[in-house]
Amino acid sequence: MTSTCGRDTTGRTLTFLVTAMSGCQERLSEVCRRPRSHRLNTREPTMDKPLAGIRILDLTHVWAGPLATRVLGDMGAEILKIETATARGLRDMRIPIPGMYPGGDPKDEFWNRDGEFNKLNRNKKGLSLNLKSDEGKAIFLSLVAKCDVVIENFSASAMNRLGLGYDSLKGANPQIIYVAMPGFGTSGPNSDFVAFGPSVEPMTGLTAMMGYRDDEKYTTAMGLPDPIAGITAAAAVVTAVAQRKETEQGQHIDLPLQEGTINLLGEKYVEAQLTGHAPAVNANRSTSFAPQGIYPCAGEDEWIVIACPNDETWGALAGIAGIHNSGFETVEARQQHHDALDERISAFTSGCSKLELMVQLQDAGVPAGAVHTAPEVLSDPQVRARNYFVEMGGEHIEPSPYPGTPVRFDRQRATSWQLAPKLGEHNEEVLRDLLGLSNAEISRLEEDGVIAKLPPTIEEARRR
Repeated sequence: MTSTCGRDTTGRTLTFLVTAMSGCQERLSEVCRRPRSHRLNTREPTMDKPLAGIRILDLTHVWAGPLATRVLGDMGAEILKIETATARGLRDMRIPIPGMYPGGDPKDEFWNRDGEFNKLNRNKKGLSLNLKSDEGKAIFLSLVAKCDVVIENFSASAMNRLGLGYDSLKGANPQIIYVAMPGFGTSGPNSDFVAFGPSVEPMTGLTAMMGYRDDEKYTTAMGLPDPIAGITAAAAVVTAVAQRKETEQGQHIDLPLQEGTINLLGEKYVEAQLTGHAPAVNANRSTSFAPQGIYPCAGEDEWIVIACPNDETWGALAGIAGIHNSGFETVEARQQHHDALDERISAFTSGCSKLELMVQLQDAGVPAGAVHTAPEVLSDPQVRARNYFVEMGGEHIEPSPYPGTPVRFDRQRATSWQLAPKLGEHNEEVLRDLLGLSNAEISRLEEDGVIAKLPPTIEEARRR
């Protein structure tokens, strides 16, 4: 029995020799032929879940892609997370950094307890699928036929090498929206580079603007291109879904991490063109006014941010700090003598509680914010009052607070969160309910290594 649900990028028919699947394969082929109206999720959108009814195949990993699909899942889209059996590590590998696990304890199922994975993959269903096998590819294409969106952040050529490029997916579903998120795009001299946020960041120009001196550059230490691309991808998907309602056409979305970050630095490129010079490194200072900076407060490693964008706010700060007749009356003087001004302000703030001083300055109309540590953010009365953090946990992972969604639709924040899936947790549900496979067929797929619920051991991985 063969399946010809799609074509590869050279136009050759993808033929999957899956004779062992028998009736299972017949069902998969039939799914590819069903009218679109019989394939889609039938859930209706609600005010707090506006994307209900949209189904997304999620092939993403690390940060950028999983953040995009988490945002979409938070807004009600049904996310089917596809991953290999080895995606979370090998079963008997050396345990990674303990701090990534609740309580610092990886326990027996470390692959299901990783804090970062659980943060980024809530509200998703998990299917562990071997896309290098013929049967795995056939199942994947059958799922494409029942989905609205496919999103991945592999290197530019990875999906084509699997025989699952855009042309193949479009063969299974002409209306599919396909999102590719490689580091440098799907074309150009750097398109084949494997990339992560920290390695892309210097190539956006951002690193050249960071630091405290021109001769000592810094990165953000976070890899900002990842979350920037993630949020951009979520917006692109919503736009493409809305556009498809008008055109009834799917499309290919090419979203490089590099360009997503460059997009946010436009004024710096304009400045370079106008002046002929690279933008100066200004540390924590403003190019338009003074003072602006981060100042020490009472206690160990306690800080406050203060900014005075005009003479009025400077006058209020000077009155509170007791800085009088100092020669800092004009913005030009304050900018020219910023170092001396910072010393005077620091001498005052170092004896103050950061929270009390923040309130005092805010009451006087001075923009100020205490520098919060992570535990302080979790206990911040403002954040708690808005119920931003969501506590989630299960049998395999202790309850912990996770960042919620910052968006409220008509004053409603999404609820009914679903814990991130264990590896292969929804194999049976997806294959049975969406593709109509029997329990016997699903068991046979697990025996053959097409699907999995446990990572392989090091030795098992070597034999594959």
